[in-house]
Amino acid sequence: MPHTNPAVRVAGTWLAIASSLLVAALVLHGPLAPDLSDQMKKIADGALAWSVIHWVSAASLSLFAVTGLVVLTSGSRLAGGWWTMTAWAVLTVSALWTMTTAVAEATVVTNAAVSGAEEMFEAWWSFAEGKASGIAFLALAVSVISGNEAQSSERAVPAWSAWIAMVSGVASFAGWALGRWFGVDFGNLLWVASSVLMSVWTLWFGVALMRSRVNVI
Repeated sequence: MPHTNPAVRVAGTWLAIASSLLVAALVLHGPLAPDLSDQMKKIADGALAWSVIHWVSAASLSLFAVTGLVVLTSGSRLAGGWWTMTAWAVLTVSALWTMTTAVAEATVVTNAAVSGAEEMFEAWWSFAEGKASGIAFLALAVSVISGNEAQSSERAVPAWSAWIAMVSGVASFAGWALGRWFGVDFGNLLWVASSVLMSVWTLWFGVALMRSRVNVI
């Protein structure tokens, strides 16, 4: 008789919640300004919203980390291979790495922008941006996870959706690299758009896992 793998359902629940929070945060966050002075003014003019967005992001990333830990200990097919196990581990570490960025931006970065302390803002922004690079590797981890799901005979969601998620994850990584590492303005918009699409898929995937009834997954 078919039965549920409890760990997979738990992981799916946290993944769905984490993804829904991240979608909301990304939509409200929008692309980063190419000029640091413009970004500082943007934060100062909407300090409360900026702080709330990043606390929501911190909660989301913490739940992504919880999801990864549960999957890695689930004994399920989700982390049954070398690449998938590595991807879930990278997702966990990347989420924790980036979560510190969200907390810094919700607190000291916002306070520095509001008070007009440019040197403090620049120093903490540099720290936050460096730690935020974890989000690019989280996207790569999702690409591997969704690519594996697309090829699995026991997939929880349609293959076409998983292929789209895989491409979105790669695009999210590329957008972050272009926008933050190489200063290409278009990269910032690409990162937001592709990250939202990727997160919509992880939400769908999480719900499917949460509602799963068969122990094979």
